[in-house]
Formats: sequence, structure tokens, C-alpha cells
Amino acid sequence: MVVNPRRVVVVGYGMAGARFAEEVRRRDPVGERVALTVVGAESHPAYNRVLLSAVLAGTMPAGVVGLHAADWAETAGVDLRLGVRVEEIDRARRQVVLSDGSTVEYDAVVLATGSRAWVPPVEGLRGESGALAADVATFRELDDCAAILSRVRPGAPVAVLGGGLLGLEAARGLLGRGCLVTVVHPVGHLMERQVDPAGGAVLAKVLTDMGVDVRLGRSAAQHLSGDGLKLDDGGHVPAELVVVAAGVRAETGLAEALGLAVDGGIVVDDTLRTSDPRLHALGDCAAHPGTAPGMVQSGWDQAVVLADLVTGANPAARYRGTPPVARLKARGIDLTALGEVHASSADAEVITLDDPTRDRYAKLALRDNRVIGAIILGFPDAAATITEFFDTGTPAPSDRLALLLGRANPSGTTRTPADLPDDALVCRCNTVTKAGLVAAWRAGATSVPALVAATRATTGCGTCADKTAAIADWLAELPVEGS
Repeated sequence: MVVNPRRVVVVGYGMAGARFAEEVRRRDPVGERVALTVVGAESHPAYNRVLLSAVLAGTMPAGVVGLHAADWAETAGVDLRLGVRVEEIDRARRQVVLSDGSTVEYDAVVLATGSRAWVPPVEGLRGESGALAADVATFRELDDCAAILSRVRPGAPVAVLGGGLLGLEAARGLLGRGCLVTVVHPVGHLMERQVDPAGGAVLAKVLTDMGVDVRLGRSAAQHLSGDGLKLDDGGHVPAELVVVAAGVRAETGLAEALGLAVDGGIVVDDTLRTSDPRLHALGDCAAHPGTAPGMVQSGWDQAVVLADLVTGANPAARYRGTPPVARLKARGIDLTALGEVHASSADAEVITLDDPTRDRYAKLALRDNRVIGAIILGFPDAAATITEFFDTGTPAPSDRLALLLGRANPSGTTRTPADLPDDALVCRCNTVTKAGLVAAWRAGATSVPALVAATRATTGCGTCADKTAAIADWLAELPVEGS
């Protein structure tokens, strides 16, 4: 037994910080190796922000998006400090100074400070004090959802600034509440980071057909309180509420005050160390060359590596990056974008299927006979199949059209749950593997609702619902161990 466990302080109790704490306790259940303190500025426990669009749409109550039970910290032996901010990290004394006046000594600090909503410098969005105007809200945190829902009414006009992934989730959620939604986006097509112009055009058509007014290539020039937005072309967007979803910025203020290297985020190496070897960073606030900003999955992958390192479970663990996979989680829209979405025929094999009449678009990019990128809108079967080829690196079949339509799979035969490897990712939104579902089943979660409650599979974008149900059916048919 280790007499003096390492004192590790996690600054931030969001998705990355919470996952890191879980991974540490998975390797060190009783705290023999690591004494863990987690500091969270928000007053409520960690929650899954992937699900905030469902909260906004009203398809999921806010109370079920939490990542931990109320007694998690006590049960896990974690010193959890909620509603407290870190004021200073005294590296000479190895102390973290908190806003309540207390201090916590450390051997290592993990910065999981996340990111904050960016509000463009548009006249009128903020008041003289710098606070948001009364009829302006951001869409980034659980409290933002509550603020938005307290102000919207069915039939009321609402403007969404930003046509990226988060902005479209907000727009679809508000549409579901009966609002008259206008999306204002400064680029010529929607979701330009994840989708090419052709795919963006089909996506805009889908949203327009649903009732969303899409204004592309336009920026807000002025916010007129109580009236809406004046656009840069002189146009006007009526709005009782303006929801800002124009992007995020890594929260690096604490790191900058410490003099750590910052370049868009806190610079880290493959061991997630900053320029101070006792300080680490992960999640949205971290900048690593193998990670696209704002990806939940990268923070979770980093949490696994860093937990291996700080507990000594695997001193050779290294973070090599996370391939980008994005899904638009909005009712009536089935969009997946992964890998090199902007690959061209100049350096890759590219196949596209453009079917705007039926609200469908697909682009498949391959190099050396392997999937390197894809945009799939309106082809749910293809999305699941192509994502599996992308994740596994399995050589693609010669019949590219079959792959594009979801009629091929990595094994070349009918894919059953028994064929899936244990580490196959079933639910990407919550990082649930086949092995995780099997373990939950054997622990007593012997139905789909019970598996969902135990693992949160299917509670993100929902695209894994069929696969989760198939695994449950397969498990139900297996003989009981010991019989």
C-alpha cells in the first residue's frame, strides 16, 4: 500500500474533468495511489453538454443529463468542491488557492477549464457593464438552457447567431418549442468546418423545409433591443430573443497568468503536460496537434491517457490525437461528418451522391483503399457503416456505391453483435463500448432501458439505438454463466 498517495487537483468539473476523475478511480478505486480533489466553478454536478440540444428541444429533462449521482464523490473518495473558483496556483508552495479562501496542496494539477461561448463584437449584444443584453443569451451551458427557456414563447421570433453545429442544434431545439427561428451565418454555407458547400446547401434546404429562415453570407451589424438584428446588408431579422452560438474560445486565463505556453489553447505534449511538467491540461482548454477544437471525444481519450500516467497504471501511455467525428443531433436531421471532409480528388479518391430533392447528400473520401473522410446526410445506414470502416481502418470494398449506401460492412458478411470486438465503440456520444454493455448486462442491467440507465448509450445523438438493442437481444440469448 502506498503510504503517501500523489495529490492531484483537477481544475474544472466539466465533461473532461469528470471523465478523468472516473478513469483515475477505475484504476485506483480506493485512493491508494492518488488523492483526488476536483474543483468546479458551477454549483451543480458535471453534466453531458452533448445532450443540451435535447434539453432545449424539450425531449429530455435537465435532471437526467448529469454525469454523476449525488453521492458519487463520497462513494469514489473524491474531494469535490462545487461553486468555487481557482484564484491562483502557487507553484512555489504547490498550492491551489480557491475563491472561498481555502487552499489545496498538490503534486500535480490537471487543468480542465474547458471553453467559453464567444460573443462577437456586435453593437448592442452587451450593455455598458459588459453583461449580455436582457434579450440576448449564449448556448453553451446548462444554465444557458434555463435562461433561454425562461424567455421563449411559442410563435415568438428568435434569431440564432451562428450556423455551425451548436447553432443548428439550438435552432432545431427552438423550432421544436414552436418558435419562429432565423439563423444568421456569415459564411456562404452552413457548418463549413464539417460540411462542404454541396452538403451545406442540402442541409440548408432541410432546415428551410422545416421552417427555419436561413440567412447565409450575412453578419449582424447591430442588435436592436426588443426588435431584433440589423444585418450588414441593411436587412432586418425580427427577434424577441437572440441566441448566440458563434463559436467558443478555450478558457486559458489561469494558464496565461501562470506563464504557460498558450496557442489557441494550453499547449500540451503527448503526455498532456504543459510547459510546467507538474501541470497538465485536457479537454477543450488543451491544444494538441492531433486534436480539432471543441471535440468531446478528444477530452475523453485524453482522460484515459492521463489517468494511466498519474496512477502509474501505464507509464508508456501517450495521446496521439483523436480523429474528428461530428454528428448533428437534431430531430429530423441525420448528419455525420468525419475525418477529412474537405478532401479533394487531387489527393484522394472521392465519391459523391447529391440528391437534394430527397434531402440527401453523401461524400466519401478514400486513400490507400481506406476511408479517410465522409459527409453523410440522410443516409443513416451508411453513416453507421462508414463510421465503422473509418474507426477500424478496414480496407474498403471495391463496390464503393454499396459502401456509400450502407450496404457493405468490414467483415464482408452480415455483421452480428458476436462479430464485434469487445472494444468496438457502440455509443460514440458517451464512449460506450460493446464490452461496457456486456459488463452492465452481467451486473444486472438486463434490458435496453436498464442498459441505457447504466451506460447512457443511445442518450446522445441516438444513432446507436438499433445497435444497442441488437446487443441486448444477443445477450439475452446467451446461456447464463455457471448454468
